[in-house]
Amino acid sequence: MASDLRLTVLGSATPYPEAGNPCSGYLVSGGGTRVWVDAGSGTLGALQRHVRLDEIDAIWVSHLHADHTADLLTAYYGLLYADVRLDAPLPLYGPPGTADRLAGFLTNGERRSPVEEAFAVRELDDGHRVRVGALDLTSREVAHGMPAFALRVEHGGRSLVYSGDTAPCAGLTELAAGCGTLLCEADGDAGDGVHHSPEDAGDTAAAADVRRLVVTHVGRAVTPGDAVTRAAARFAGPVAYAAPGAVFPVDEGAAHD
Repeated sequence: MASDLRLTVLGSATPYPEAGNPCSGYLVSGGGTRVWVDAGSGTLGALQRHVRLDEIDAIWVSHLHADHTADLLTAYYGLLYADVRLDAPLPLYGPPGTADRLAGFLTNGERRSPVEEAFAVRELDDGHRVRVGALDLTSREVAHGMPAFALRVEHGGRSLVYSGDTAPCAGLTELAAGCGTLLCEADGDAGDGVHHSPEDAGDTAAAADVRRLVVTHVGRAVTPGDAVTRAAARFAGPVAYAAPGAVFPVDEGAAHD
């Protein structure tokens, strides 16, 4: 039976939402399992076009910058104080310090906000592996000047890799090796030490021998079309832009001799 692994773009703007485009957030689904990957500003609303908050199986966040995590705060209220009813706290995979960071934002009194009643927080480390329903998730530490991780999702012989925010680094290239789709940021200038430029995204896709590149988190000084063109100059395979609402079925990985 063919894999139904797919990526749905909830938002791809940086460093703040655009009209009609939330910040970084994605829905990754396959085999009946749904994972909300990064929870940037505005993505919780977009998520509900596809699935209720109580129908996702886990949340995974790459790093703790607000344009990737801000909607965890509103998700907290949804999980505990609205119409959502869960049998257990929702698994949340994130960098070290995730629970305390959320509590720091949410607490406004002597009593620490009950973050753990909403989220079962599991801290990531380099090489972290977990199975969530039908999906296998592998995380690798990447270069963003702070604890940050990339993600590989595998299901039915197909694989999707998400860079998070990172400069080009061996951890991402190794994680993405031979994957079907690489979702890679294309923000910043080459050599800034914390981000991929569009050219860097193309170089990483080529070095990892991926089947398809999808550029995301495109900086405001660059149009999406320019980002695609610049990345395509370095990568011979298909290149697309992570437009909000776009859905990408994940193909098989690159063929190897």
